[in-house]
Amino acid sequence: MSAAGIRRFPAGRALLPEVSADLEHLLGAIGACRICVEQPIGRPLPHEPRPVVVASTTARILIASQAPGTKVHLSGIPFDDRSGDRLRDWLGMSREEFYDPHKLAIVPMGFCFPGQDAKGSDLPPRRECAPAWRKSLLDLMPQIDLVLVIGLYAQAWHMPTQRRPSLSETVMDWRAIYAASGKPHVLPLPHPSWRNTGWLKKNPWFEMELLPFLRAEIRSRIS
Repeated sequence: MSAAGIRRFPAGRALLPEVSADLEHLLGAIGACRICVEQPIGRPLPHEPRPVVVASTTARILIASQAPGTKVHLSGIPFDDRSGDRLRDWLGMSREEFYDPHKLAIVPMGFCFPGQDAKGSDLPPRRECAPAWRKSLLDLMPQIDLVLVIGLYAQAWHMPTQRRPSLSETVMDWRAIYAASGKPHVLPLPHPSWRNTGWLKKNPWFEMELLPFLRAEIRSRIS
């Protein structure tokens, strides 16, 4: 993400010089956030916070994801892992396009890696994060007109009345959800984790029907 015109911050986020003063101020506050350490709900974050978020006043597409994993926590680059490789394939985007904040904003439900449970699986996004920051951040990006909603936690926030009984049913009903969402349009997706390979094999309609539509929507907004 080290491109001309983008400043690198210790928190691992990138900021366009064209962002508004309000957005720059908010991103600075997010980068310094320690709520989950100093005022946690339940156990505190087990390591130093490292918020990973990409926001701008130009991107028309928002990825509403879950939370950074271990590799992203180390690099500070969102989706810098195998899940990111799969997601970029789904979107039909090159790495250069994906990491261009002019084109794409990435705002997970939890900005920091939440840690792992006793079995080595990633914990859910921290509960402190979204109530503290999410609405204010999204309000400063009114140009967003397509939200890709990845996983259950993002669905609960972005489409609380449109969710179906299961994630599979929600994604399967993507046409109706997209049509009814207005602006911004909302499109539910499963998590691109390689743990979901079995789900993808059981649901071939995802690749045959949803992905061509998704790629066309992406291309129309970044070309």
